[in-house]
Amino acid sequence: MKKQYIIPIFVPHLGCPNDCIFCNQKSISGQKENMTKEKAKKIIDDYLKEMKEEAQIEIAFYGGSFTAIEPKLQEELLETAYQYIEQGKVESIRIFTRPDCIDKETLKRLKKYKVKTIELGVQSANDYILKRTNRGHTFADVKKASKMIRWNGFKLGHQIMVGLPESTRIDEINTAKALIKLKPKMIRIYPVLVVKNTKLETEYQEGKYEPIPLVQAVEICKELVRRFADKKIDVIRVGLQDTDEITSPERKESQVVAGPYHPAFRQLVESALWYDAVVGKIKKLNVKVKEVEVTVNPIDASNVIGHKKENIMKLKEIYDVDLILQQDEEMKQGKSKIEITKTYNDFLEE
Repeated sequence: MKKQYIIPIFVPHLGCPNDCIFCNQKSISGQKENMTKEKAKKIIDDYLKEMKEEAQIEIAFYGGSFTAIEPKLQEELLETAYQYIEQGKVESIRIFTRPDCIDKETLKRLKKYKVKTIELGVQSANDYILKRTNRGHTFADVKKASKMIRWNGFKLGHQIMVGLPESTRIDEINTAKALIKLKPKMIRIYPVLVVKNTKLETEYQEGKYEPIPLVQAVEICKELVRRFADKKIDVIRVGLQDTDEITSPERKESQVVAGPYHPAFRQLVESALWYDAVVGKIKKLNVKVKEVEVTVNPIDASNVIGHKKENIMKLKEIYDVDLILQQDEEMKQGKSKIEITKTYNDFLEE
């Protein structure tokens, strides 16, 4: 199976009709200048030169609201990307946009240039929270856009945020439930970080907004990932990618002021899910477990152990259980075999 690669082209805040209180796309993307077709072509060429192996390559227009850009520039950027599809160098195009920037004419344009995937920034299904964060659209817009995208044969993706002002755990679970009904193929989940030069930073400095703690962010994201996974919806990202700008608030160059930042946020979430799976197995047995053996694909091994061996230490500290990890390349990724290899009675007999 070919590897999948994405060539990212950032169009930060270009065309966006709103100024969401949490958003500073130029800080998040690390890009300070607007995109042109010439710059896009150079980015694509540079990435293609670096690729040494055969792969499925996708060009993705990140940031801002692509379909809110002036149509002429949309056409220029799409035409630039489409040329590589015609040449057989690239397989597909992906765009990111707002739910209120989707209509029949827009979808017709995207289809013309063989765009395959459209991801919508949803953030929340709660209209009060959408208004509170100055999103400029309602959840009715999300539902309408999602249905139009699917009906026109595009792959639908959604992006949501955890820890928005006045949002609760129940709000975020209800958002997940509402999106599941809209049948997206993929989801991105981002815990809210307070970024410099945003309205949210002002609220934070004035004491009007308190970011959720890291532990709470992990617990909520864990619940959301589980719900989406149960419905076979691919969670393609959990947490913002670590960059020079989006990094620990303690670092001078960081654009992050506060919030549940962690360079391995997704691993924390996935490790928590594995921990729950092991504990759930232990609790089903009517015996005192002393040792448990978990067999997984090597790709999952680090998540089973946990970040800095956290799962091993928690099992020992809370349940006095030793975790033995076995790796099997034949095991399907995400699956496991959990066996109780020693009970407390076995331990006493020894």
